[in-house]
Amino acid sequence: MTPHMNTRRAAALAAVAAMVVVGVQSGTANARTAAPDNGSSPAFSAAAARTTAIKSAQTDASSTAATLKLGGKEKLIARDVIKDAKGTVHTRYERTYAGLPVIGGDLVTHTASNGKLKSVTKATNAKISVPSTTAKIKTLAGARKVIWAGGSKPVLALESTKTGVQKDGTPSRKRVITDATTGKVLQSYEEIETAGVGNSQYSGKVDLSTTASGSGFELTDGDRGGHKTYDLNQGESGTGDLVTDDDDTWGDGTGNDRQTAAVDAHYGAAETWDFYKDVLGRDGIAGDGKAAYSRVHYGDAYVNAFWDDSCFCMTYGDGADNKSALTGLDVAGHEMSHGLTSSTANLDYVGESGGLNEATSDIFGTSVEFYADNATDVGDYLIGEKIDINGDGTPLRYMDQPSKDGGSADYWDSSVGNEDVHYSSGVANHFFYLLAEGSGAKTINGVDYDSPTSDGSTVTGIGRDKAIQIWYKALSEYMTSSTDYAAARTATEKAATDLYGADSAELKSVDAAWTGVNVK
Repeated sequence: MTPHMNTRRAAALAAVAAMVVVGVQSGTANARTAAPDNGSSPAFSAAAARTTAIKSAQTDASSTAATLKLGGKEKLIARDVIKDAKGTVHTRYERTYAGLPVIGGDLVTHTASNGKLKSVTKATNAKISVPSTTAKIKTLAGARKVIWAGGSKPVLALESTKTGVQKDGTPSRKRVITDATTGKVLQSYEEIETAGVGNSQYSGKVDLSTTASGSGFELTDGDRGGHKTYDLNQGESGTGDLVTDDDDTWGDGTGNDRQTAAVDAHYGAAETWDFYKDVLGRDGIAGDGKAAYSRVHYGDAYVNAFWDDSCFCMTYGDGADNKSALTGLDVAGHEMSHGLTSSTANLDYVGESGGLNEATSDIFGTSVEFYADNATDVGDYLIGEKIDINGDGTPLRYMDQPSKDGGSADYWDSSVGNEDVHYSSGVANHFFYLLAEGSGAKTINGVDYDSPTSDGSTVTGIGRDKAIQIWYKALSEYMTSSTDYAAARTATEKAATDLYGADSAELKSVDAAWTGVNVK
């Protein structure tokens, strides 16, 4: 076989749960067909077409700013363009003011096929203006001046980053926004986005896309943007070593073989990439055909996994016993989808928008699990169900009734934004379950669910396929960085209307599902 030629071989997998070795199971992922085009697949899915569309939007940015009646010191920077099947072009912009980035000033224009502006979705409706761009407090080392538009009135601010380590060993990169006049901290949140899960799970026998190199093979997926999987060798920085093998048969299905974690991570990344392409019509995380990469064996007895925008990569610890890597299929889909969110709505990882960010990863991670159609790990609405993080066989999170985990919110109330984002995410997770499956008791793939509503109402589900199209369209075309739950309802209503019509049963179910979680 010639060097660098993509190959596919079967690799055996197993997993360790709750530090007890469980027998090796097998199950080959089945082939899928692409979802039918129901008006949601972007016409700009090809990387080259997307790049051209963004350049064109940037060329017209000045006239767009004038049409939107932005101030003379404001400029637009085109970040993404999606043209849907109905011909509407959704262009996402960042804003600057007097050359300074406007944090919370992002907006999306929606232009009809005839070139007429239909509407605009803004992160803020406030007029962007500050009396001075000179900071009155001492500029922090490494900080940059920005305009903070996340409050009721835009102010000059300093954006800085503090790095370190969180209590559980996860790297910390905290973003801090400080008022440049008063020194008051306006916002502070952790940018490293974790799944909050532990240990590992089975995926059975799977196919891997690898690359021949020299006399052996490496975990480089030439079919999916060149995704690579690295072994950090218990390190906490860099990439470590690219995982290689002599005979293209990887791992032994247990945590005793270091390759097993790499197999899970590589497989999870491939399934997530395929889900994005086949179901969402998206070419990779950022829509540009470029892959992220995966790092396994992070730290010593690290019980977590995380996505990091700065490296555009997923990272997995080995669990408390260093033999139970957190490389499960739904975990991989969850982490990779944090990158998708960053590349689209870029939801702030704090408050209600942080809950929506975390829920989006749960929603897509769950959808990847259903999409993979793996006989060993069938699709369900349980998050981390095979991890046994609680030691009693229960999952980390439940989408049908989030409060069953002891902390997540089933329904919205005015304090939900004060909760940890992994708990406030329950509102959106519950909404998605109700939208897809409906309320009440039912059994899906052998799992029993019983989803209540806040007011005792009955919600009729529209099916997971339609629900995921609505959520993705809302995320990529209508949500902005500061979207809260009320705005998420509006975004999904717009998405459902675009896809299925203003009088559709799908739109009625969207409304009923949001009402069912008390978002009215």
